Amino acid sequence: MRWSSEPSVVALGGGHGLAASLTALRGVTTDLTAVVTVADNGGSSGRLRDEFGVLPPGDLRMALAALCGDDRWGQTWARVLQHRFESEGEMHGHSMGNLLIVTLWELLHDHVDGLDWVAGLLGARGRVLPMALTPLDITAEVRGAGTDPDEVTVVRGQVEVATTPGEVLSVSLQPADAGACPEAVEAISAADWVVIGPGSWFSSVIPHLLVPDLRDALCNTSARVVVSMNLEPHGDETRGYDLAGHLDVLRRHAPDLRVHTVLTDHGAVEDRARLEDSAGRLGARLVMSDLALGDGTPRHNVNKLAAAYAAVIHHP
Repeated sequence: MRWSSEPSVVALGGGHGLAASLTALRGVTTDLTAVVTVADNGGSSGRLRDEFGVLPPGDLRMALAALCGDDRWGQTWARVLQHRFESEGEMHGHSMGNLLIVTLWELLHDHVDGLDWVAGLLGARGRVLPMALTPLDITAEVRGAGTDPDEVTVVRGQVEVATTPGEVLSVSLQPADAGACPEAVEAISAADWVVIGPGSWFSSVIPHLLVPDLRDALCNTSARVVVSMNLEPHGDETRGYDLAGHLDVLRRHAPDLRVHTVLTDHGAVEDRARLEDSAGRLGARLVMSDLALGDGTPRHNVNKLAAAYAAVIHHP
């Protein structure tokens, strides 16, 4: 393991959760890599994925925007990247950043090179990698999605998994044998720290453990693993799960994964003893801190999250 004043950190996830984590982590280290889920099938990303056969760019775009600096250059490009067109035509809802990413993919014929070029243009403070180089689909077994509370149905698609009511029993990826992005595996293997979460548990976090090569890299890395918990269950997909239940799902999908720290907001903890027990089953210590934005929404305060990450990483 390599230790220095600038630890190498890899963050896994997708969507707003990963974006918050990256915004916090870029204040902790300059050696930062995001590994992003590529199963989105909705909105602008889904349309571009269907039309061009490329990876869905939306979560990758959000990660790149989160890595932009706080100066005028960085914040201007972050706004450009996140800008969505409003019109009465086919461009409605498309994100400028999605179009820019797909343009570079078409010109360079390489997903990783394209993302590196976008990161260079933005002056991004870190690297963004897809977890796989082919688009993936999430399939879930959901109990109680219909009128019969005991009936188990199969739901396909990230959007559908995230919004279908009922209890998610298990998730899988199609194709099941998808290969991981080699650069992502290399980054995890060489990292000092790996941060998993926060984010939509079944549609953004767990999918990383369903790619065999990526799961093996996470279970075999010498890096210390931090699981960053959500402030509350996300929508329908984890309704009824407490924080301990989230950790149990993680352990069920990767029983060989060893975790160093479970980081959570103290206000999100309902049963500390149960949570400590679930963390202990992963080999982890529980760290509770004040992490919430405090405006009534389940969002992290990125400055508080940065301080918590710094405390864990620099004083392990």
